[in-house]
Amino acid sequence: MPAAVRIFGKDGTCAAIFLDFDSSVAGTERVHADVRAVQAWLHSVGARWIEDFSPNGGRHVYVPLAQRVTFSEARDLVEALGTRYRTLDKTPHQNLLHGCMRTPGSPHKRGGHQELAMSLSMAYDIARRPNNTSVWAAMTKDLAAEIRAVRALRQEESFSRSTAEAPVIDQPRGRMSRPMQVLAQTGLYDTNRYVSDSDARQAVIVSAVAAGLQLIDVERRMLQGTWPGLASFYARYSTKNRLPSLRRDWQNALKYLSKNKAASNGKNTVRRSPTSQPNTQPPALQGINPISNPDAEHRFIRTWRNALRIREVNYQQSRTGMARRMVLRSMGEAAHMTASRFVEFGVRSIAIASGLDHTTVAMHLRELRTEENPLLTLVEEGRGTKGDLYMLTIPEELKTAAEDASWHKGRIHALRPVFRELGLPAAFVYEALEHSPAMLTSEIVRVTRLSRSAVNEALEVLAAWNLITRSAARSWSTVAATSLKQLAEQFGVLEAVAAQIQRYRNDRIIWREWLAKNVNTVAELLSPDDDYPWEMFEEPPDEWSLSDIAFNRTG
Repeated sequence: MPAAVRIFGKDGTCAAIFLDFDSSVAGTERVHADVRAVQAWLHSVGARWIEDFSPNGGRHVYVPLAQRVTFSEARDLVEALGTRYRTLDKTPHQNLLHGCMRTPGSPHKRGGHQELAMSLSMAYDIARRPNNTSVWAAMTKDLAAEIRAVRALRQEESFSRSTAEAPVIDQPRGRMSRPMQVLAQTGLYDTNRYVSDSDARQAVIVSAVAAGLQLIDVERRMLQGTWPGLASFYARYSTKNRLPSLRRDWQNALKYLSKNKAASNGKNTVRRSPTSQPNTQPPALQGINPISNPDAEHRFIRTWRNALRIREVNYQQSRTGMARRMVLRSMGEAAHMTASRFVEFGVRSIAIASGLDHTTVAMHLRELRTEENPLLTLVEEGRGTKGDLYMLTIPEELKTAAEDASWHKGRIHALRPVFRELGLPAAFVYEALEHSPAMLTSEIVRVTRLSRSAVNEALEVLAAWNLITRSAARSWSTVAATSLKQLAEQFGVLEAVAAQIQRYRNDRIIWREWLAKNVNTVAELLSPDDDYPWEMFEEPPDEWSLSDIAFNRTG
């Protein structure tokens, strides 16, 4: 089977620089030119290297090092080289946890093998006698200007992984915020918030102390490879001095938190890392902790729903547009369930709520988050059994109008199962009539953003099943006596949704088993209790949603 090796070890350092030249970028001729140029550069700084080639025209250059270098140092060097050589793929060195490289001798997925471009004895000699520290110093000195440039560019770029403040001091033991766990695991941080590795590592330590962890808990996570990112921050010290340095940082964090807790007069407030930069979040996000301030989150979600209603005019009545509207509604419903603007339900959970296939949901989410002034922001990509972490976002251009508009009463609905049979237009029309009964057809067209013909057809379908009725004044209203649940049972939709839930549950079981066998995944990500969030929330007695299926149908 094709095989690859991880570039970084449990301590967050690497013993070689892996340069991957990709033929899909500009063709094999450009790859050969870049490889020749990098070989000339390596020779000029006195470095020795191992080289192989792929059946598809790509090439790998390995530069073994006698002294291991940290994740940040290796990433800076490879990104700097990437500014010189177009076909160099920088991504393997940009991911501490999953950065891998296919090695010589490995079968290639397109047939053939990864083959050495030199004799085996020469490659073995280079691996046995790696490049010393003077070679590394020469490489970084020659690339000093490019390294400064990539660091400056990184400061200007938006950072996708959240670097939120440390959690509340009195949190239950062992519950660090997930952004801080991600920083400890990956070593990636926002350079606008943390100036250096030292600042970032102190932020992680403060967060660990604030969450109630013990020093031995952090030491174990570093030594066992659970937090290679944090370990890489201490790689600048010699092996014998790393744990003493951690203990000094731990004492500093204890003093800092004790001082600030005393200053707050015992009030339970959110603490920042001592190295945090001033808050750069929009005013709507400042000072909000979704756990400690649910009212603020409720107000934000309601305002976001107003922004969604305003933005929906962009999607009009096309099938794709209606599907995206339903995906956004699913995200809004998920936010209401968790009382937080941060949603981490996964594409399969959203598929259950929206009545779409999970691959279709993934496609729509990609498009929605890359729109200009999006309503969704990808905060953190999924890993292990965790789904992508999204944040509901109110664009600046819609903020004033969304805040001035009145809130709609009631909860926002995703696609209720009966409308899998009756269609998306019927779902939007019924929702409009739920919020504003006694509406004329022209008003329904305006509110739903659907064409008049689509609205007329949906009204006929809803009236045929006694879900709505028309008054003498020619206005439409819902019929409270008709049960959506009973009608869904009559259509046989409940069984179809239950089958979808079971199919996705089986997918998750298979995925967990594969992770447990093949991936060195953090233990917290392999909890056997993780399942679809839509199944974990009871609805009020007069409401009905997919949770009824979970509790009453699928067990």
